[in-house]
Amino acid sequence: MQSFIAKNGNETPEPVKAQVKGSLPSWLQGTLLRNGPGLFSVGDSEYNHWFDGSSLIHSFTFSNGEVSYRSKFLKSDTYKRNIKANRIVVSEFGTMVYPDPCKNIFARTATHLSNIVPNFTDNNLINIIRYGNDYYASSEVNYINQIDPDTLETVGRVNYRNHIALNLATAHPHYDDEGNTYNMGTTIIGLGRPKYIIFKVPAKATGKEQKKPALRQVQQICSIPFRSALFPGYFHSFGMTENYIVFVEQPFKLDIVKLATAYFRGVNWGSCLKFDEKDTTLFHIIDRKTGKKISAHYYADALVVFHHINAYEENGHVVFDMITYKDSNLYNMFYLHNMKKDTNAFIQTNQDFSPPVGQRFVLPLDVHKESPKGTNLVTLTDTSAEAVMQEDGSVYCKPDNIFVGMELPGINYKFNARKYRYFYGSKLEWSPHPNKIAKVDIATRTHLEWYQENCYPSEPVFVASPGAVEEDDGVILSSVVSSDPDITPFMLVLNAKTFEEIARASIPTTVHMDLHGLFIPDAV
Repeated sequence: MQSFIAKNGNETPEPVKAQVKGSLPSWLQGTLLRNGPGLFSVGDSEYNHWFDGSSLIHSFTFSNGEVSYRSKFLKSDTYKRNIKANRIVVSEFGTMVYPDPCKNIFARTATHLSNIVPNFTDNNLINIIRYGNDYYASSEVNYINQIDPDTLETVGRVNYRNHIALNLATAHPHYDDEGNTYNMGTTIIGLGRPKYIIFKVPAKATGKEQKKPALRQVQQICSIPFRSALFPGYFHSFGMTENYIVFVEQPFKLDIVKLATAYFRGVNWGSCLKFDEKDTTLFHIIDRKTGKKISAHYYADALVVFHHINAYEENGHVVFDMITYKDSNLYNMFYLHNMKKDTNAFIQTNQDFSPPVGQRFVLPLDVHKESPKGTNLVTLTDTSAEAVMQEDGSVYCKPDNIFVGMELPGINYKFNARKYRYFYGSKLEWSPHPNKIAKVDIATRTHLEWYQENCYPSEPVFVASPGAVEEDDGVILSSVVSSDPDITPFMLVLNAKTFEEIARASIPTTVHMDLHGLFIPDAV
């Protein structure tokens, strides 16, 4: 059942016209870029993990009621080296590669020194992000690859480390109303004191000389030391309000010593991540303008988070919503030997899978030593989230559970960092691959969903109607693939208010399951 998702995809380098059924809104003009793994074996060698597959970039262009599709593999250095050698020669997160097949101890020792500070792959397969006017394929490493959003050609690789001291950076930045980009990264080894870094790239960072990367104008907002020097918390995204950055330091941690010795020990980098269920989760609130951290010590029980939904300020509180798990088993579900099992065997193997839960945390900003101990400091009336002052002056936060079983959350981005009501996402039931997409109403705790048998929709993307005032006035776009050979891949277009289908554009070629992406509206 799962295996079609782990088959090698194909490029469609020239645009093909989709067959539109229904009626596309005349105002829907622009390109939806999508990114995700699309090549899982090269020659006789195979990747171990779905998140290791080579990046395949897709574009769906909406123009005058028509849709065209094209796709190209990201021509990263990793991709080019693998194709040239006709085997996988660059290690990925779940697949460690050795140049010498016999892997004797002497060969491993000789190359060990050059692998203590991992020079990570540039296979940027997670998302498409924007810095200035430039678009990049991105993952979570120190490399990003600039792409041309029209042709999908790979323009060239950029190394964060040439501009700011980072070993890792997220593929989920935030954009403010002026077009500035905010992101976070981690300094682990060889770049000064280990720390988390929050940085900003100005909207006008792309100069007239297009050859200079937008990152040359990067500005560091602040740094935060690890709570444990050798165990930085892993983070895939973060929250942003009008005035603050919300960083969750979770007890899902990267073991730096294990990372530095992984190559020598013959294990992959993925095995260097460990969840410490006995530890707490820390919440850091940082002023976006001054870079100063709020001094209050906010914490919660152990959790794992990949995706934030949204964050905002209300009546002296920071409210933030995210998709959380009770453990870190999700990553293990995506090993390809798991995904190739039939449905029943897959469900049996993953019975202990902790479902994703949409949770709201509320942090009161006005916390003093005089605040009454043992009492809930949250004064908002529309949430059951609590923040209880402890004897030692710290604040213990309990979440309000919004919805169980949603991942890959998205919102009307015009409401990012503002109070909002709706989010859209992939509904997970028995599989890490969604077979439904849904709209959640946070106010009423109800949801609407779209489903078609044997179909797997990608992360839903909201596009607002021109001049829209209401938060859900717009459409939802989702690229849908099917395990049924009689159903061609299609771009699904839903009315975001009702979640009813208004159009679908059938693509006359193969399309691969993807992860994340970005809608670029045509310039008006």
